[in-house]
Amino acid sequence: MNIQKSYGDPGSGRGKLYLVGTPIGNLEDMTYRAVRILGEVQWIAAEDTRQTRKLLTHFEISTRLVSYHEHNKQASGPELIRLMQGGDSIALVSDAGLPAICDPGADLVRLAIEAGIDVVPIPGANAALSALIMSGLPTDRFLFGGFLPRDRKPLERELGALKGDPATFICYESPHRVVKTLTAMAEVLGEDRQVALMRELTKRYEEAVRGTLRECLDYLEEHPPQGEYVLVLHGASASETAALESAWWADLTPADHVARYEAEGLDHKEALRRAAQDRGVPKRELYNLLHQS
Repeated sequence: MNIQKSYGDPGSGRGKLYLVGTPIGNLEDMTYRAVRILGEVQWIAAEDTRQTRKLLTHFEISTRLVSYHEHNKQASGPELIRLMQGGDSIALVSDAGLPAICDPGADLVRLAIEAGIDVVPIPGANAALSALIMSGLPTDRFLFGGFLPRDRKPLERELGALKGDPATFICYESPHRVVKTLTAMAEVLGEDRQVALMRELTKRYEEAVRGTLRECLDYLEEHPPQGEYVLVLHGASASETAALESAWWADLTPADHVARYEAEGLDHKEALRRAAQDRGVPKRELYNLLHQS
């Protein structure tokens, strides 16, 4: 068990790890508290020191910078922990938005907690939540998926798991892959599922495209993707969720499911396709599962 009183033990001799949110595009989104903390700590650990230096110069902050990213975290992480155990406080920042979300900052947070160092959030801009609240889709229950898998098979598997989930789904995507991802969503979840495409949030060319998956794909055919995207996907409807929960095949094994269709006169290939469609998984995945030795 770990119990933290963020401001209750100033005499511990240890520094703190501050997770500082930075703008995702518009510098006016920097908070007063973030500027103060960045100026007060002994070190700022940055994913990209060149990018962060521009931010610090803008706000006239002269705190020392140290690099912390995916490729040096094994060496840099323990060194940062040693500095905090010695009394220095460190502010962790990412290139944009909140640190420790889809970046190696989460590993530093775990190391700090294990070392008994207080971890203090300094809230700021966040692309996922900004996109969610402007999407017009339900916000009472949502799931953040970060970056979806690049390869088709794991992508379809992850999307298949969403088939009966009522939660609004949020993910990030690059302009080079957004059409491929939306196409996979349409194939697995249906073309009529509502989605919102948000790009260039807080920047000059901020844009929100809202509609069905089919409508958004048609839009991107006429307007080639530009900038980084946040996709906000409507969750399964109550009828979709109920249909999956009460499906006639729910208690069948995959093999029995396919066999039931074959008993109705379908050939193996078509039975496999129908069963995969029922379960919301790629046909290849179901095929591999049935033919494992």
